Amino acid sequence: MRIAKLIVAVASVLSMASVAGGQMRESATAPPKLVVLVYQRFAFEKTAEIDQWEIGAARACQGLDVPNSWIVMDSVTGEPEALSFDPFDSFEQMEKPVAEWGAIYAAHPELGRLQAQIMTALTSQRTVIAVRRDDLSYRASRIDLSKARFMRVLEVRLHPGREEDFEEAFEKLSAAYEKAQSDLPWVVYQVNLGTPSPTFLAFVPMRAVGQNDDLLRSHASVLAAEGEAAERMQQIAREAYASMESNLYAVKPKKSHVSAGFAAGDPEFWGASTGTAK
Repeated sequence: MRIAKLIVAVASVLSMASVAGGQMRESATAPPKLVVLVYQRFAFEKTAEIDQWEIGAARACQGLDVPNSWIVMDSVTGEPEALSFDPFDSFEQMEKPVAEWGAIYAAHPELGRLQAQIMTALTSQRTVIAVRRDDLSYRASRIDLSKARFMRVLEVRLHPGREEDFEEAFEKLSAAYEKAQSDLPWVVYQVNLGTPSPTFLAFVPMRAVGQNDDLLRSHASVLAAEGEAAERMQQIAREAYASMESNLYAVKPKKSHVSAGFAAGDPEFWGASTGTAK
């Protein structure tokens, strides 16, 4: 739902953006080639109302031919915020919501009213568009987003011109995870639009919070697998990283709107969040 009001702001620059992605096999539940991420914070006193409005908006979209889907996540750590994860296959595909959401709101005024209430309760908002980088990910082809209940998100902002250093570090990290035979995959995205400095995001989908224990248990084996590369990776982190933040988010199916193909991956969890989003 958030994308409906925000995509217009980026429509004029889509033609300027370049896409550098991989060749991972696609499916309805695989990490998308392109993702629009909307970070929103709301007035504390509006928390209960926001939940009601977002659930109501998602329900209102059931059965409608809306032009896109979205997964809403609420923060578990860090500052209280909501993160909307809106998947796309290309920048061209993002043009469809720009053309269609206005007509949808006009035909369904109650949906427009709910969206307006959500927007008026905002205290801050930021939107980024990011492109999947399979070459920097770990076993991303094994990820099934429909099974995710939580999402661990690592955001790394770099000093200008240090993208190649980050790429080197994560190629070494992925190789170490492969050597250690970790069974917890992750996918990396490179921000294409929306941040003042080069930024990469690593998403670790989790079925349960307890999978963080798996990360802790595998730390020693991954560190050993890094070998001589560990020192180089630490050097890159010291010199190339401007900031690094890791947070955990909980997936909220009642606030989300996903395609029937996506929901088929776990229909009991997604339930009525399905619709006719393409």
